[in-house]
Amino acid sequence: MTTTNLFEFSSKSIGGKTADFAARRGHVFLIVNTASACGFTPQFKGLETLWQDLRERGLVIVGYPCNQFGAQDPASNGEIASFCEMNYGVSFPMMAKVDVNGAGADPLWVWLKAEAPGLLGSEAIKWNFTKFLVGRDGKVIKRYAPNDEPEKLRADIEAALAA
Repeated sequence: MTTTNLFEFSSKSIGGKTADFAARRGHVFLIVNTASACGFTPQFKGLETLWQDLRERGLVIVGYPCNQFGAQDPASNGEIASFCEMNYGVSFPMMAKVDVNGAGADPLWVWLKAEAPGLLGSEAIKWNFTKFLVGRDGKVIKRYAPNDEPEKLRADIEAALAA
C-alpha cells in the first residue's frame, strides 16, 4: 500500500455523504470500529465525553459501525445512527457500516491495521471497539484494544494534541 497518511482517505458518513479526512488536516483522530449490541457498547458514552472535552483543541472521533463480530450491529445505517444518538448522545462523526477484516475490508482499515499491528504483530481486528490514535500529521500513533476504556486514552490524546 502506498498511502502515507490518513488525509489520503475519504469515507461515506452514516448519512451517505462523502467525508474527506483532508478537510480536517492538522487534527488528531481517534478512529473506532463500533457495534450497537456489544458488551463494549457503553464505551460510546466515554467516546462522547472525550469528543465534548477535547474537540475544541483539535480532536476528531470517528466511529465505524461493523457487523463482523458476533453480528452485533446488523441494523441499517439510519437505525444505527438513531440508536447511538438516542442511547448515548453520540454527536461525533459516525461513518457508514464497513468491514474491517477480510477481502472486503474498507481501505482505511487495511491501512490502519498495517500501520499499527496488534498483539504479536497480528493485523486483524479482533473485536468491536478497537481504536486507533492518529496524530496531526496523519500518521498512526497507537492502536488500543477493545477493552481499553476511552478515558484511559486521554493522556495519549492530550499528548498528541500538544504535539
